[in-house]
Amino acid sequence: MKWDGPDAGARPTEWLLRPASRSWRVLSLVVLLGIAVSTSLRANWGSDNAFVVKAAETLLAGGSPYEDKRFLYLPSAVLMAVPEALLPQTVLRWVLPLGMTALLATGWWAALKLFSVPLRSRLAVGGFALFALAYKPYENLVLIGNWTAISAAALPVALLLASRRSWVAAGLVIGLAIACKPMLVPIGVLFLFARQWRGLAVAVLVPLGVSLAGALMMPSPSLFFTKTLPFLLQGQDAYALPWDASPIAVLPRLGVPALVAVPLAFAGAGAGLWAAWTRWRRTEDEADGGELRLVETACMVMLAAFLVSRPSFDHYLLVVLPLLLASGVRPGSMPRSPWFWLVLTPQLALVPWPSELAQKRRAFKDCATLCGLAILLARRALGSGGVILNPVTTAGSPPRTEPECAAKPAEPASRTAF
Repeated sequence: MKWDGPDAGARPTEWLLRPASRSWRVLSLVVLLGIAVSTSLRANWGSDNAFVVKAAETLLAGGSPYEDKRFLYLPSAVLMAVPEALLPQTVLRWVLPLGMTALLATGWWAALKLFSVPLRSRLAVGGFALFALAYKPYENLVLIGNWTAISAAALPVALLLASRRSWVAAGLVIGLAIACKPMLVPIGVLFLFARQWRGLAVAVLVPLGVSLAGALMMPSPSLFFTKTLPFLLQGQDAYALPWDASPIAVLPRLGVPALVAVPLAFAGAGAGLWAAWTRWRRTEDEADGGELRLVETACMVMLAAFLVSRPSFDHYLLVVLPLLLASGVRPGSMPRSPWFWLVLTPQLALVPWPSELAQKRRAFKDCATLCGLAILLARRALGSGGVILNPVTTAGSPPRTEPECAAKPAEPASRTAF
């Protein structure tokens, strides 16, 4: 597998970084609002969010949210959902899809800022609208109102803060996201790699403190450990299985024995963590702040976790994809490879897939995309990280060469586009 060199894709990138016209901005806004409004009009809007709202309503009524086996979050999430529980359904129907859209847009904004991409550029304006229109899990997430959108916003924001050496603030963002939904727990590994103990402590103590407060307000909080946690660790039940994209769930459906599928998935996750550690140790791009290093390490950690988490749904990839897409402005990044776009093909909304892959067997496509992204990113992380030699001439001496990292951004003259 060959990755593009530093100059590959320079012209398309330059075009994408130019300011978007007013028509681009209007059309993008229409697309995003159209998706939000259309989901508000559908009968199954907010189906995932309903479990969290029901938990908050149960708490307000004096019951235990964990009596419902479908409520799988920490006690802190119940407190976070109280404001939603106080809203009328007619208001929530219109507010929720807009809130999901705003959260996903926040993640895209932070990913762009991380790589110094102009917010009025064609990539920023048109890229997000095209992603929302073509990437099927985006519409699915806005429709069901799953709190994955909070993690999709929090991870880019946290990495943006970390790139500016504000690791404690990054830990606060991660901690608040975990308090809502414990999806970003694996990102603690990134704090360990960076030896940012204060930031890690904040990321742990914030959800722990809020969860303790929530547990003290509800009856029978121990049900989380005796009922909810075992149910979650078993991959839930037949209700979630058709959409579970984890290899642990998909491989047995394809005839692979569970005794083989489980070790295979954990071996892949272990390899992913090793790739993340290897990528973190490659510091050739730190001269520019190490943004690409931060993003690729964090995304590798999350993809490794998705390989073994039960369940893993299609919209989980929205946590990492905006970061990877924004990284395409850097030479040598994953979006510069055609293989990156090939593994995303199963998720495209306009591809006429057979009907059996559109409903209860769509997890096969989702698993292929998840594993494909993990393999590609691990391949890049475990690559040689080689250098390219550019000629340098000094006064009174013959021409010589000096190393320039393949992951390094373009020269200052061309970086004015950022």
